[in-house]
Formats: sequence, structure tokens, C-alpha cells
Amino acid sequence: MVGRYVNPGNEAFRRIAGLNYVDKTNLISLMNERIGSEECLVCISRPRRFGKTYNVKMLTAYYDCSCNSHALFDNRQIAKMESYEKHLNQYNVIMLDITGFISEVKKGNGVFLDVPKMIEKALWKDLIEMGFVPGSGDNLNDFLLRCTQIEGGRPFIFIIDEWDAVIREAKGDLVAQVAYLNLLRGWFKDSAFTPKAVAAAYLTGILPIRKDGSQSAVSDFKEYSMLQPSKSAGLVGFTENEVRGLCAGHCVSFEEIMAWYDGYDLQPVGSIYNPYSVREALEFEKCRAYWKTTSEPKTLLNYINMDFEGIQESVARLIAGERIIVNVDSFQNDFESSSSADDVLTLLVHLGYLTYHENDGTVQIPNEEIRGEFRELRKEKQLNQGWMRQIDRG
Repeated sequence: MVGRYVNPGNEAFRRIAGLNYVDKTNLISLMNERIGSEECLVCISRPRRFGKTYNVKMLTAYYDCSCNSHALFDNRQIAKMESYEKHLNQYNVIMLDITGFISEVKKGNGVFLDVPKMIEKALWKDLIEMGFVPGSGDNLNDFLLRCTQIEGGRPFIFIIDEWDAVIREAKGDLVAQVAYLNLLRGWFKDSAFTPKAVAAAYLTGILPIRKDGSQSAVSDFKEYSMLQPSKSAGLVGFTENEVRGLCAGHCVSFEEIMAWYDGYDLQPVGSIYNPYSVREALEFEKCRAYWKTTSEPKTLLNYINMDFEGIQESVARLIAGERIIVNVDSFQNDFESSSSADDVLTLLVHLGYLTYHENDGTVQIPNEEIRGEFRELRKEKQLNQGWMRQIDRG
């Protein structure tokens, strides 16, 4: 039986797995290598509209034991891997989009503290409707552990989209953040639960895990970020070869797409493109700044107006096409603790406004689309006028 959050089936992936789907199933191989091991917890952070949700739908369809996904994957790259049949549709899956719960809270004029309670309630409801029976006095983890002992002992794979949304949205609400992180801690850092019930977990979001220990609930996750993508570099976002393939047969040329959207440097792959912008340009047969319609300009404006250590001058140089040397090591991976120009510029890398070149430790504006977004800030009434004059002189 298909649930809403527990074993939701493969229909969501089926809807996107058409002719223009770009095969990212090598991500499945990366996860398969880790199932049941000490490195079974994986977190990949990327900017908004980078294809994170597509991968969540793909992973869910592959692992979910409530469906048969052979037709969706038999002609994909993962089918060539030795682990393909071993893990296909073999697990109970919990798939959560945290932004959905936040939207429900906002619609009902609730508080962020309600989010973890809503998640627990939703999972209880799904499990019971699917025929699982809790024991007397069970808490959620007891119930989940009991479910793994049924039907041949299938453990869970947790797949969580926008896992950091509560951290980002509930700024200053430490009570809500702690309650949410305690929920995650119970799943991923409980020696009585995690090894028995969790085969693997995949978290995706915008910001990496904080370095200061306040997010210890997820500190055991293997991280792949915009700064250190490693094996995940080509698995989220479009590579240059993938974009060339998509451009074939379209009115918009690869050269035009490259001029507008190339620039994210993720080693060892190299240039990575924002999938949303590329798809929109090909759909509407016109290159323009599509990504800005999904972002909040005031976020960029707020950090530039801080002017830590002359950051406004640095941004003016970036807009002019220069590279700026940045120390990325001091950044604590959150929106609130930025206290230097290096912190702000590193944050802008994670948000997708800048790209980082690991070989020389510099950042730059990745492409014309994002450079236009910086220029658009001149229209903002709250813009520091001194900074605007610097841009105009550049």
C-alpha cells in the first residue's frame, strides 16, 4: 500500500522521467555503496533550483518496496552497476519535503515548533493506514523499529528534501530548531535505533551542516557541498556534456546557453549549470534571468549592505568580472553568524550567487544570469548609495 510519506511509490519520478530527463542515477550507485555501512548517512547541499528535488524523487522510486520500478531504471546508468538488482525496491522509504510542512504551518498561522509534531503525526497516520500495528506505549521510533521486523525485516531509507528549511526559516527560534533537530537525532544518532532501523539516509538542502556542533543530530553525515562536492559534483546540476545534449534540436544554441548560465566550478567535473535556467531557456527559446524569479533579492541585499571589511567594494569588483581571494574555512554554515567579508562571500557561494575555485581559493560571479541579478539591486531603495556609486564607476 502506498502512503503519503511512507513508501509513496514511484509516480512522482515517473512524471519527470520522460524523454528530456537527464540521467542522474549514478547517485543511486553512490548511495548503494553506503547502505548498511558506517557511512550510510549522506547530505548533499546545493543552491535552490539545482535539481535536488528531482534526485529525491529518483531515489524514492528506486528504493521503495511498495512498487516495481524496473521499467523506470532498466535503461538508466544504474542498471549497468552490480548493485542494481540487489537494492531495487527493497526498502521501506520515508520521504519528507520539509518545506511542505512549513507551508502548512504558515497557512494555519501556526508556529515552527509545530513542524516536528506534524512530521511525527503524519508518519503515525501513514503507518497505521498501511496496516502496521503499534505496540502499547510505543513512541514513533519504537513503532518504526517494529515495522522493520515485519515483512522479512525491511529497514528504512530516509530521504529528506530541504532538510535545513526549519533552520533557515525559524531564524532566532531556538526552541523550534532544537525540537526539530531532536527529531533528527532520534533517527540518525540513536545507538538503539539507527543501526537497526536505518539502512541509509539522504538529506539535501541549501546550507551545509553547521561546524559549531549545534547541529550534532546530523554531524555524522558524509557531506558534499558547493565547496567540497567530490563524488557528487556531476550528480546534482547539469554537466557541460549534458547541456550540449539538451541543446541538440533546439533553437537556442549551446554557445548562447554557455554564455548565460556557465560558471559553477565543481571539481573534479568542472562547469556545472543550473538545471532550472537551462530548461526554461530551452522551453521558451530565449536566454534570460530565470533563476532570479525563484530567489529573494533582499537576501543578497542584506548581506551586501553589512559592508564587512569593505565587502561592497569586493562585490563591485566581482561585478566587473574580477576574482576575489576568499578564506572559506571560518564560515560556520548558517545565515546568522557571518561576521566578516570572507563569511559573507562564502555564504553567497552556497546560495549560488558566487562560484568557488578550489585551485586558487578565489570566488567570482558564475555567469551573466547572476551578474544581472547583482546589477538589478541598484533598483532597490534600501541599497547603500555608496555601493551603487562604486558599481556605476565600474
